Amino acid sequence: MTRVLQIRRGTATQNDNFTGLSGELSFDTTANTIRVHDGQTLGGFELARKDQVTTSPDGGTTTEFNINSVDPSFWSSLFETYSAPTIKITESNLSMIANVSYLEWIFSISSAAKLARAVLVCQTPEAGYSIGDTVSAFGIGNRTNPSPNTFLDESGLHVRLLVASENFWVSHKTSGTSTNITNTNWKIKFIVWY
Repeated sequence: MTRVLQIRRGTATQNDNFTGLSGELSFDTTANTIRVHDGQTLGGFELARKDQVTTSPDGGTTTEFNINSVDPSFWSSLFETYSAPTIKITESNLSMIANVSYLEWIFSISSAAKLARAVLVCQTPEAGYSIGDTVSAFGIGNRTNPSPNTFLDESGLHVRLLVASENFWVSHKTSGTSTNITNTNWKIKFIVWY
């Protein structure tokens, strides 16, 4: 069944004597217009229909709005104020996997990471994967999808993955079961967003 939204409505006189809630809309059945309310102003603010607008605020004839007529400085200021900061992404080279305390890559970046991930890249077919397949569904010991730690010092951005001398495993490509891997069949790569 179709749903219908019906807003509060009344004659011009009824609307003139009504103070709606902040953000509330009402329909003026006399003028066939919408009124916007601020919770304080009696009668709210009547919005004009397109066919009711005949002159511009400076007394000239109105024309269709052309977005290209907006001064470029307006857009620059708007985007500068509300745009999200630019995020950069960089990747490490492939590194050997080893059962050591930790694996680390140092990026020559002087800003902190917003996010860091480690992925495994298949070098020799194993666990249903082919050479070059990138796998993010892996684990070390009993930890699933371990996230690397990051810190910044004078040598750059360190991305460190705790291994604790435990074995790596991947989710098998077809069955999804945890499958131990042979370290020499895989390499690790770190990816950072900063």
